[in-house]
Amino acid sequence: MSEVAKRLRDRRLNVWNENKALLEQVSDENRSFTSEEEGRIAAYNEEMDKLDEKIRGVLDQEKRAQTAEKSFDDVIGRKPALAAAAGYADSGGRDAAAEVRQFLKGETGKRSMEFAHNPALGPINYRTLFTNTAAASAAVPTDFYDQLISHLIEVSGVLQTGCTVLNTAGGETLQIPKTTGHTAAASASQGGTLASSDPALALASLSSFKYADMVYVARELLDDSGVDLVGYLAMSVGRAIGNKFGADLVTGTGTGQPTGFMTSATIGITGTTTGKGGAAQYSDLVDLEYSVIAPYRQSRSCYWIAADKTIGGFRKILDSNNRPIWEPSMVLGSPDLLLGKPLVADPFMPATVTAAQSVAFGDFSQFFVRMVGGVRFERSDDFKFDTDLVAFRAVLRGDGVLVDQTGAIKTYKGPAT
Repeated sequence: MSEVAKRLRDRRLNVWNENKALLEQVSDENRSFTSEEEGRIAAYNEEMDKLDEKIRGVLDQEKRAQTAEKSFDDVIGRKPALAAAAGYADSGGRDAAAEVRQFLKGETGKRSMEFAHNPALGPINYRTLFTNTAAASAAVPTDFYDQLISHLIEVSGVLQTGCTVLNTAGGETLQIPKTTGHTAAASASQGGTLASSDPALALASLSSFKYADMVYVARELLDDSGVDLVGYLAMSVGRAIGNKFGADLVTGTGTGQPTGFMTSATIGITGTTTGKGGAAQYSDLVDLEYSVIAPYRQSRSCYWIAADKTIGGFRKILDSNNRPIWEPSMVLGSPDLLLGKPLVADPFMPATVTAAQSVAFGDFSQFFVRMVGGVRFERSDDFKFDTDLVAFRAVLRGDGVLVDQTGAIKTYKGPAT
């Protein structure tokens, strides 16, 4: 970690401590916030948001600096020199970087590029995003593909919660058994008939809905070697697809789009405190946490998820001992904590209003996301021939469904007034 990142982290912690001290002071004095104190809290939150953005920028720059020299060579796995040093076969004299640059400039005559792995160069570097991959998976060990997925995750909080991602080679309907009810045991007398019960099962279908985006790039930009074209296209296309796919993974209806987890989750608690615009109070969040049974609550994929503005309200809530229930992460890149559990912001979560479900909590490994072969990236020099623009397109096929609907994920619903 660079010194810049460390200083930003330390400044973030200092701002949080100042904010915490003000919250505790008002609580100890058992009074309401003054207008000046409200302004200070708003300023603290605004500064923390700016620091978070700067930290993300610094980390992104550090990552790019580390991968700049090898980004194109990574298309075929290891660099030839490293492969030879490690005892792997030579690449046959292929210049991977030159091949990719020629493709981007349209010099190869190809309309698409297939990112294939050379077995002689060692094991494939599967993305850790894929928790369950098929043998015929199209996961690609390239820097550009990693950036596409990275930006897709960046705008979708759901994909940061440890949900189960299935990457399949084909897009045929995938049937997955889901639990709708568990077995129930009963006591039995000596020599008596043992009670029997069966789990309630149903089939969840994962389809392959298509998401796509087109980007037009000036020929001059492609010919300018000083432009980070790979990073630009990854950010632009990845965010566009991530915005639409991410929104459907939250509130999708299941008709022509994925079934979002909020569509299938059960209500864990309905708030009773009126006059708060539907916002969850401390007792509501505790009740919601413990409405989820221990096996799910103790899962490593157990997360809180809410919209950014809702999370901003969490920063002001104190527990019964006048301690903030929101805690900043001590590790750069890791989520903040709410009541000791990781908290993820998702811009597609419903806003906090009366009678609305605005917060979710539970084991997100029970939410399955299906992706067909990852992201397909293609180019065309002919589509915009009269304008000297090169067209790039990215296509993602995917779906999502909550497999365990017995209460793995539950929501908070605000009171009606």
